[in-house]
Amino acid sequence: MKAIGAGARVSTSDASLVGAIGTGDLSGLGALFDRYGVDVRRVLARLGAPQSDLDDLVQETFLDLLDAAPRFRPDAAVRPWIFGLAAMVARRHRRFVVRLMVRIQRWSEEPLPAPAPTPEDDATLAADSRRAARALQALSAKKREAFVLVTLEGMSGEEAAAALGVPVATIWTRLHHARRELRDALEER
Repeated sequence: MKAIGAGARVSTSDASLVGAIGTGDLSGLGALFDRYGVDVRRVLARLGAPQSDLDDLVQETFLDLLDAAPRFRPDAAVRPWIFGLAAMVARRHRRFVVRLMVRIQRWSEEPLPAPAPTPEDDATLAADSRRAARALQALSAKKREAFVLVTLEGMSGEEAAAALGVPVATIWTRLHHARRELRDALEER
């Protein structure tokens, strides 16, 4: 028997240490870490934990031991039980890494915000808008009506024809000529 805690005499067997931890006496945690820390590290490495995470995962295993100790069965072997905790820590870590990678993937697919327009961009856009407005105004009223209703307002040819009281074929003809005239006017600089 070896002293554990504030003057208490408790057996230093693995099961006694876990039992004491389960009742809140944490003094045996260091002894269990000394006995099994290297083994837990090896098990985690063999389970695929990255080398850079091993120290943290070993520590997490022993912190999980604190929560699991009250449920430890005294007739069970401690070494396999701790290895089981390590396996759960490794699984939890793998799930975390997968979720993190999915999040990073989603973030990488998000479009970057458009850069703020420069004064040159603003001036070019304003000039293009004025040129487009002039080209639209230069169309005949009938061609402009067909273009505005179908292209700019999204109406179907049938809806535009009904709205203007003309045959659908007339709408398509006017729209064809309007688009051609607008394209020609906008291509001229």
